[in-house]
Amino acid sequence: MQNRELRPLEHPAAWTTGEISSPDDIAVDLTRGQCKVIDAAVHHSMRVAPQDEDVTPATFPLDGLGDAVGAWKHEVHRGRGIVLLRGLPVERYDTVAQKRVALGLGCHFGRPVSQSAMGDLVGEVMNVGGKDRRERAYRNSRELRLHTDRCDHIGMLCIRPAFSGGISGYASALTVHNIILDERPDLLGHLYHGFHHHRFGGQGPGEPPVTGERIPVFSIADGVPNVIWIRGYIDLAVEEGHVDLGESELEALDFMDSVCNRPQVRLDFRLETGDFAFTNNCLLLHTRTAFEDTREGREGRYLLRLWLREDGRPMVPGVRVHKGADGIAKRAGRGTYYRPMAKSA
Repeated sequence: MQNRELRPLEHPAAWTTGEISSPDDIAVDLTRGQCKVIDAAVHHSMRVAPQDEDVTPATFPLDGLGDAVGAWKHEVHRGRGIVLLRGLPVERYDTVAQKRVALGLGCHFGRPVSQSAMGDLVGEVMNVGGKDRRERAYRNSRELRLHTDRCDHIGMLCIRPAFSGGISGYASALTVHNIILDERPDLLGHLYHGFHHHRFGGQGPGEPPVTGERIPVFSIADGVPNVIWIRGYIDLAVEEGHVDLGESELEALDFMDSVCNRPQVRLDFRLETGDFAFTNNCLLLHTRTAFEDTREGREGRYLLRLWLREDGRPMVPGVRVHKGADGIAKRAGRGTYYRPMAKSA
């Protein structure tokens, strides 16, 4: 794509921290009545839909919330790209019911898909691998870069925050795009052209560890923008010797990283117990700081994550291949820990 074809991306999700400066600016404080409707849906759903795969808007009915759910969904899909539901009484539920709350509410925002080879529709965000970089990010405690996941929208329900750290961060990828266009338009073409991604062990039998196609960081399909930004997977493909990057490509990656973390771009706040954040993963980036999750007599950080697909959303082929129709395929005996294999030809 030539620079002369590039235009600023105008969208409600192209916000700065001057427009969204705190969680209060995106929060919906749930009423007692709304929580009762959700509670009734939990119990109904567990009777009629015993398996996670059976949970749909029909089996988790929220008719009693009127137009509220539609407004929340619209804000995530077509508005600023982020909504924070506050005040879910998660302490009253056991672990099974907590997962059903997350899945039931989430299915009204999109279709839940698998997040790993374990086939988890509800991912348990917890410290399994410590600082080990070979463990998937949602199962370790190290600091992350701003990134996207392999889905269209994300739900993150906080059951217990960390003892210290674990601060969530969000940034508008559209704002990042527009800043790069304004300051370094010579680099933006590389981001549209894309990069080969390491699959981090998520490839199917017989598939290479690195994508054969370039995955665009920025793309536009039928006027609809999409972003895919996973710097760690781009770097790992290079580190293992599968691909090489030119000097200007590296400069583009580094410049995007620096723009993402500017104070006017990145919004940081702590998710508290009962907070449920929904974000548009096609338009926003997210992260979290390193954390210490345990102290004697205290349980560790624990959140529930959803990967949601927006069926029918326009996207270019590279984006579609990257995300997959149903997330990461379940494979018997496979977990979330990456074990390097021999280099691809």
